Amino acid sequence: MKKYKYNLELTKRLSKLYTGAVYDVMRDMKIQNFVLPSNIRPLDPNISLSGPIWTCSGAIDVNISDHESLVSWTGLLSNAPSEHVIVCQPNDDTIAHMGELSAETLNDKGVKGYVVDGGSRDNDFIKKLGWPVFFKYYTPKDVVGRWKVTSMGEPINIGGVTIETGDYLLADIDGIIIISAKDIEKIVNQAEVIMQTENQVRKKILEGMDPQEAYLKYGVF
Repeated sequence: MKKYKYNLELTKRLSKLYTGAVYDVMRDMKIQNFVLPSNIRPLDPNISLSGPIWTCSGAIDVNISDHESLVSWTGLLSNAPSEHVIVCQPNDDTIAHMGELSAETLNDKGVKGYVVDGGSRDNDFIKKLGWPVFFKYYTPKDVVGRWKVTSMGEPINIGGVTIETGDYLLADIDGIIIISAKDIEKIVNQAEVIMQTENQVRKKILEGMDPQEAYLKYGVF
């Protein structure tokens, strides 16, 4: 795993943005493959998620014992760093890769949230906890005797998007965006400008300005 340092100030500023504005900036920068598949959705659409990423991956193992699978899973929980978003590629679409006790453990550790290209269970409890989880499907099936962790902190791929530990994530009801660490400052700066300009456009339109006139004057819509 490569060494990295995340920027706390940029993390705070990123949390005040929304995916639409950030997408517009990255589109204009000609960046490719940075939006995760649209079938990865929030458990609670009222909760957004942002922060530096810590990656992990796993795989089904039909020969693993219950004990071995739980040692593997709890090792993931132990290693997950606070103030990060866990992004997991489970390489599986049959079981849950998050549950009640794990969510409460990670929340207590200060982990910001969890994004998985897989399933989740105990979702009523997790939703009441208020801890952000973005996932593909519901199921009561768990990892015990079925699944093991294969990497932590190493690059993963979800839906054609390459994700590295130290990159940044912004997720809300509209979707999930991955931002390379090398681009984060420039993207945050430009997204803040777009949001300020959009506020001006909104104000002018509500005051009676024609929408096309507003677009031609401010260059955004």
